[in-house]
Amino acid sequence: MTITQLKYVLAVAEHKNFTLAAEKCFVTQPTLSMQIQKIEEELSIQIFDRTKKPIQLTDIGQKIVSQAKNIVNEADRIQDIVEQQKGFIGGEFRLGIIPTIMPTLLPMFLNNFIKKYPKVKLIIEELNTEEIITKLKNGNLDAAIAATPLEDEKIKEIVLYFEPFVAYIPENNANFQKEQIEIDDLNINDILLLQDGHCFRDGILNLCKNRNEAGLKPFQIESGSFETLIKLADEGLGTTLLPYLHTLDLKESDKLKLRHFKEPKPAREVSLIYPKSELKIQIIDALRNSISGVVKGAIVFQNVQIISPLLKK
Repeated sequence: MTITQLKYVLAVAEHKNFTLAAEKCFVTQPTLSMQIQKIEEELSIQIFDRTKKPIQLTDIGQKIVSQAKNIVNEADRIQDIVEQQKGFIGGEFRLGIIPTIMPTLLPMFLNNFIKKYPKVKLIIEELNTEEIITKLKNGNLDAAIAATPLEDEKIKEIVLYFEPFVAYIPENNANFQKEQIEIDDLNINDILLLQDGHCFRDGILNLCKNRNEAGLKPFQIESGSFETLIKLADEGLGTTLLPYLHTLDLKESDKLKLRHFKEPKPAREVSLIYPKSELKIQIIDALRNSISGVVKGAIVFQNVQIISPLLKK
C-alpha cells in the first residue's frame, strides 16, 4: 500500500462519499475507488460498508483509519523536517478561528502576516471550539485560535493574550450608575447570551454560576451576533457581556454604556492551539509572533481571573 492510497481512505472516511472524496483529492472517482479496492484486496478485508448510505467504516476499517492517520502524519513530518532545515516558511496552512475572536483579531494581524510571509497560503475557517478540536485531531486543521484552557492531552496551547469580559449596560439598569462592577452585581437571568455552541456563552455561564435569581425574562433569545444582543439591550431587554476587543469598535455613544469589572477582571485566555505532532511548527511560530506583535498595544491587562471556556456541569 502507498501513502497516497491511505490518503484516499482517509478522504472517504471523512466525507462518507466516494465522489466527494475524489473531488477533494483531485482525482477521478474511478481512480480513487480502484486504489481503495487494491488496499482491501491486499489486506483481504473490507474497509468500508458500501451497502449503507452514507458509506460507513467497518469495525476493522475504523482501526485501519486510526492507524492511517498516524502514518500520513508521520509521512508529512518528513517534508516538514526538510522545510524547517531550509528555514522555509510557506505552503498551505489551515487555520480555524472561533466566531467570537474572528471579527476582531483577524483584521489586526492578517494583512501584516501575508505581507511578511507571502509564500504561506492561509486557509481560514470560522468554527466553534468543538469543530476545531475534531478537525485538529483528524488532521483537517494545522492550528486554531480559541479560548483556553481546553484540557485536551492531544492538543498544545500557546497563550496569546488575556481578554477581559466587559459589561454592556443600558441606562435603565441599576448597574449603569456604577463606574465599575463586580461579578456579584450580575443577574444571569438579565443577561442576553450568545447561542449554544459558543464558548464565550459558556464562559459567561461559568462566571455567573450560582448567581441565578428570581425574575425570569418573559422571552428567551440566543443569538450568534453581539450586535443583536447590543440592540436588544438598548431596547431595555437586558444586559450583555462583550469581549474587550469587540468594544473597541463600538460607537462613542455605545461606549458610554460599557462597565469594566473591578480587578482581578474576569477574562478569557486566548491561545494558538495545534496538535502535539507539531507539524508546520515554523508557520505556527510565525503566526504567534505576528499576533503577539499586534495585540500588545491593544491588550494591556494583567491582573485577571481566567474564566474557563469549558461549561461546568
